[in-house]
Amino acid sequence: MKAMVYRGPYKVRVEEKDIPRIEHPNDAIVRVTKAAICGSDLHLYHGLMPDTRIGTTFGHEFIGVVHEVGPSVENLKVGDRVMVPFNVYCGSCFFCVRGLYSNCHNVNPNATAVGGIYGYSHTCGGYDGGQAEFVRVPFADVGPSVIPDWLDDEDALVMTDALATGYFGAQLGDIREGDTVVVFGAGPVGLYAAKSAWFMGAGRVIVVDHLEYRLAKAREFAHAETVNFAEHDDIVVTLKRATDHLGADVVIDAVGAEADGNLLQHITAAKLKLQGGSPIALNWAIDAVRKGGTVSVMGAYGPLFSAVKFGDAMNKGLTLRMNQCPAKRQWPRLLEHIRNGYLKPNEIITHRIPLEHIAEGYHMFSAKLDGNIKTVIEFDAA
Repeated sequence: MKAMVYRGPYKVRVEEKDIPRIEHPNDAIVRVTKAAICGSDLHLYHGLMPDTRIGTTFGHEFIGVVHEVGPSVENLKVGDRVMVPFNVYCGSCFFCVRGLYSNCHNVNPNATAVGGIYGYSHTCGGYDGGQAEFVRVPFADVGPSVIPDWLDDEDALVMTDALATGYFGAQLGDIREGDTVVVFGAGPVGLYAAKSAWFMGAGRVIVVDHLEYRLAKAREFAHAETVNFAEHDDIVVTLKRATDHLGADVVIDAVGAEADGNLLQHITAAKLKLQGGSPIALNWAIDAVRKGGTVSVMGAYGPLFSAVKFGDAMNKGLTLRMNQCPAKRQWPRLLEHIRNGYLKPNEIITHRIPLEHIAEGYHMFSAKLDGNIKTVIEFDAA
């Protein structure tokens, strides 16, 4: 089969790999029909995530058709059209039974922190991802769901991570009616978080970024106010002025490890790898939220130390809520919003490419070329 393969920082290409096989009775093999490049894939691409091994196939957002099932699989059959959450999880451990699928204790040797994630380094279990023609899906009776006939393929695709994560970020904000919500980052997760904030009763939504084309999408798709932080000497002061000098009720960090805005922090984190990620957006969130407010963290960070303003968070009495999204837990409500016409997730997709162009796709996304917000990888229908 053809698969995207990691060959070192900034180096990916398409190679031939063996089609994965059933390794456990509850496995399924899925023939991928659509996959996507996620913003957090760039952390791997740039060499920021520890234990990202040469030969790994990335891709934790994918849908496809069941090609083969193990002998104990009961909920899927060959030919089913399925969407697969980015979490690999068992469904029965201490954490899974509490709905914390992203913290599953049985799927990752490093499970003291995160559970398993497709195509996201050996830090997250070492599972090959879906930027390939076929992928092995463990615990096939637990994770994948058959896609409803009425649901568009691209809408199903973004539900596997970006949409679910954005919705989860707004959910963790514990938004109350009339709240002012600030979202740092106008990538896919930030756009979905801003849109979802309205569903939860927000009275005002402000999106912060430095790329004008992404801010334009935030105004169009999420109906949000926007601020370009590059145009202000101090973005925190600007946001305080916009919120009666108190700060926002809820701030969502949808940026993560490679935040711009402070050259020293960016170099020590993204370039020298001395931190688990540049904490710029997170520190701005801590500073820009009001006393007693809530900070929701959706941006991905590595497991290393980061210079976060924890003392300020403590002294302001903030609630900090964060986790990798348990994607499948969000699906019932998201399906309801989509079916009722309140949400059309694929409106943020800007580029569609074949797998053979994956290297160009990563470069385009990394360098923010051609107005790129979300790239879908399309596979032959055969």
